[in-house]
Amino acid sequence: MKKIIKEKINKYNKEFINLRRYFHQYPEIGYKEHKTSKKIAELLYKWGLEVKKGVADTGVVGLLKGKKSGKTIAVRADIDALPIEEKTNLEFASKNKGVMHACGHDGHITIGLWTAKVLSELKDKIEGNIKFIFQPAEEGPGGAERMIKEGVLEKPKVDAIIGLHIWPEIKSGYVGISKGPIMAAADRFDIKVIGSGGHGAVPHMSVDPIVVGSKIVSALQTLVSRETDPLDCLVISNCVFKSGDVFNVIPNEANLSGTVRTFNPEIRKSIPKRIGEIVEGITRAMRCKYEYKYNFYYPPTINNKKFTTFFEEVAKDTIGHDKVFELERPSMGGEDFSYYLKKIPGTFFFLGTKNEEKGINKPIHHPEYTFDEDILQKGTELFVNTVIKYLNN
Repeated sequence: MKKIIKEKINKYNKEFINLRRYFHQYPEIGYKEHKTSKKIAELLYKWGLEVKKGVADTGVVGLLKGKKSGKTIAVRADIDALPIEEKTNLEFASKNKGVMHACGHDGHITIGLWTAKVLSELKDKIEGNIKFIFQPAEEGPGGAERMIKEGVLEKPKVDAIIGLHIWPEIKSGYVGISKGPIMAAADRFDIKVIGSGGHGAVPHMSVDPIVVGSKIVSALQTLVSRETDPLDCLVISNCVFKSGDVFNVIPNEANLSGTVRTFNPEIRKSIPKRIGEIVEGITRAMRCKYEYKYNFYYPPTINNKKFTTFFEEVAKDTIGHDKVFELERPSMGGEDFSYYLKKIPGTFFFLGTKNEEKGINKPIHHPEYTFDEDILQKGTELFVNTVIKYLNN
């Protein structure tokens, strides 16, 4: 069976490389993936799947039924791009100005579709169902939770799920797994410091929100360095600080925004209150007012140990024991695949794309990011073998 799968995947290599390049040329940001989802739906229809469009606005779900009833496994691929101006100079670079597939989701779409194509030709050898979830807005505000609320894990009920992220920090063709946390919770805070503006020559006649905001930025780091066990992971990054636009005028307000990352649910729960207390204390001491908002975004992505162990064995059998390894530490990046894993067993893994010989080494979200296309075939093999072994065993 493994040989048959490999032959079928090889047969369509050129077709799906070209398909990846098509998606790369026409990237669309979250909830605006209209052209992307239309193309996905057309292909799934063509291959004989049951297709549901418009899930969470621009999401697409394809259902492939095997020869007999049985379990149902889901394969998830995120489909959105980023608001980044591409600078790769690729022949198939983005044609949509200011939008780019800088996180590899064009690769995820391609692997998902390639998997659907191959499995559609093997459905007579499959016991059970495969649900293909092509999800919008992973980059924000998050399409997974909406798709779940709209019933993507029901009718038929999904028993397990698998997903991946192509990963530039890992050598091309290698697979990194975790039998627990693999990506962090990703939350957001917004703070407005309201002072009293004035002339820069007489700062004593104003209440400077920039000085107050700077104290808040520094004080927030004590939550990491002085209130969190160093063996726990906590990141607080203030990534936005906007205030004023004239060189000699003290502005009326300063606006701060940032992200909080952790794996520990107790730390995650406590941080909003502590940030609020710090902001309140500093602004009161410095004679300012403030506005503060905290949003819980994605929970940590925590893999199911049993399913991940199963996937590990499949992966080793598929690409070689020496190319599958357990990650030394999880990523502090966030991922809304976490919502699926809160509902059902599954695994999310990293498929390496780094290839120094080809000059492919830029990080995700970089305007020159691209990936080694050789990994598309490997990702497809991993998905197809995992699906068949899960359903037929």
